[in-house]
Amino acid sequence: MTTTQQTPPQASEPEKAQDELQPEEQKWRGLFEEDPDREISRATSIRLKEDSRKLLGELLRPYKKLIWLLVAIVIVENAARLAVPYLVHLGIDNGIPPILAGEGSQELVTIVIVVLASALLQAFARQLFLMRSGRLGQTILLGLRKRVFDHFQRLSPAFHDKFTSGRVISRLTSDVGVIDEMLASGFDSLVTAVLTLVGTSIILLTLDVKLGLLALLSFPALLILTAWFRKRSAAVYRQTREAVVLVIVHFVESMTGIRAVQAFRREPRNEEIFHGVNDRYRKANLEAFRLNAVFMPAIKGVGNITIVAILAYGGYQAYHGHVTVGVLTAFLLYLRQFFEPLQDITQFYNTFLSASAALEKLSGVLNETPDVPEPIKPAKPGPAHGHLELRNVRFEYVDGVPVLPGLQLDVPAGQTLALVGTTGAGKTTIAKLVARFYDPTSGHLLLDGVDLRDLAEDDLRERVVMVTQENFLFTGSVADNIRFGKPGATMEEVVEAAKVIGAHDFITALPNGYETAVEKRGSRLSAGQRQLVAFARAFLANPAVLILDEATSSLDIPSERLIQRALRTILADRTAIVIAHRLSTVETADRVLVLEHGRIIEDGAPDRLITMDDGHYAGLHQAWEDSLA
Repeated sequence: MTTTQQTPPQASEPEKAQDELQPEEQKWRGLFEEDPDREISRATSIRLKEDSRKLLGELLRPYKKLIWLLVAIVIVENAARLAVPYLVHLGIDNGIPPILAGEGSQELVTIVIVVLASALLQAFARQLFLMRSGRLGQTILLGLRKRVFDHFQRLSPAFHDKFTSGRVISRLTSDVGVIDEMLASGFDSLVTAVLTLVGTSIILLTLDVKLGLLALLSFPALLILTAWFRKRSAAVYRQTREAVVLVIVHFVESMTGIRAVQAFRREPRNEEIFHGVNDRYRKANLEAFRLNAVFMPAIKGVGNITIVAILAYGGYQAYHGHVTVGVLTAFLLYLRQFFEPLQDITQFYNTFLSASAALEKLSGVLNETPDVPEPIKPAKPGPAHGHLELRNVRFEYVDGVPVLPGLQLDVPAGQTLALVGTTGAGKTTIAKLVARFYDPTSGHLLLDGVDLRDLAEDDLRERVVMVTQENFLFTGSVADNIRFGKPGATMEEVVEAAKVIGAHDFITALPNGYETAVEKRGSRLSAGQRQLVAFARAFLANPAVLILDEATSSLDIPSERLIQRALRTILADRTAIVIAHRLSTVETADRVLVLEHGRIIEDGAPDRLITMDDGHYAGLHQAWEDSLA
């Protein structure tokens, strides 16, 4: 059993605080984690186990021949190991008497050579097994991690909205690590234990039936102990797995949001929560230690009592000449090997339980189907122009609560459309639908006459690009982040895109120019600089439809004015949807839609809507001008 000891929280922490933490901890429970207050239905439990077995079969199936080879290697290794006590018996009973009788030591020398050969064969087989099994395990885990990572990337934003980054990390580290443990040691332990138990039992009965039966009398006690341990450890080890996930998730989310934590002095509360989940992990591990503290000594106790009984009865038999000293010696050597496998089998069972729970979670993730699936037969789109049509589009985040009750909209190719309105009016929802982060609940959204659901993802991403206020930059250089819009772009194309957008000057002023590392999430750059890099990335992608979702909301007024020139450049000659509360960005639009509760209440050119008496856009524009004054 592999457990990790945690530093216990301060002894002064009140038990009441732990109870208060329970509701908040529920947020971090991983997918398919058991809640102590919630019963999983029998049907769900059976389905999860079937899915995990299916996943395990899929992982192992391509390597069936190698697995059988490993089984053969383990059999050879254990045969060589089990032969040694029997050879000792032959050496004592058949090799020593001729020496005492003065007849020479040839037979003993032969036996010693065979023992040496068995030891060398065992060592060689062991080395061969470790090399082959290690390579196999890492190959399987490499494929599994890749499969999980690729699947996480394919799942839609709706899934990631509810599945936190801490859970993702837990799946790729903690859960995969448990499977690694099972592949690395569990298989070997199980096969070795079974072969040792069966082989030793047969050899004991072959050497001497009475002594063999006496040794096997301990089996009922061993079976009772093992059954008790399996039943108790099943619950304890699941609690341990759940507890470590809570620790990982809370730690990751606290560190990810460290700015907000420090800004709002959240540290004390986060420490309380972490102490709570950490203490739960400690208690789960302590319970596991208690189980082992009972089980392991009990197995050894039964084994020692059996050895004492064999030694007493066998000594009596040897004294009266019914059993040879060699047989008695072999018996004692075999008994030392006989009781260890029961512990190994139990340890494998615990490892298997942890791996099964991990496989259930991983198979649960892999069985998640994207909300925006790839079309079975993708359409073959013609040249990209950027003509958008929304035909009676209805969308609901929550069943029965429409955000868009039935939107009709036609955006000609090349038009810049600005969406304005109060928070919750449906602006960002329209953007997400056009980018196909979600599919409409009903209705159709067409690009150049083709429903987005019929476009292959690669075709869609070539035609539609979305730039958000987050302006996410990845670890790497400035050039790498610009090239993200076109992975195969040359350095000349990257520089040209930066020049067109107006980012070239600040980039060349950086310590290493385009090769300057942006550091975590672009922290080395200002908000305006990150925005320009994001625009250069979008310009390099050259989409037919560009969506700007609050792309300038995080900028101050001077920075926003610097961005306006880049905006005019990037919006030219393509269809654009611009969402902004700041109406300076809206002024570059050809057309403005004012939305309220998912419905269009005003539609027209910005200069015309400004002149409308008592118009919503005119009121918004006046309020914006007043805020500037």
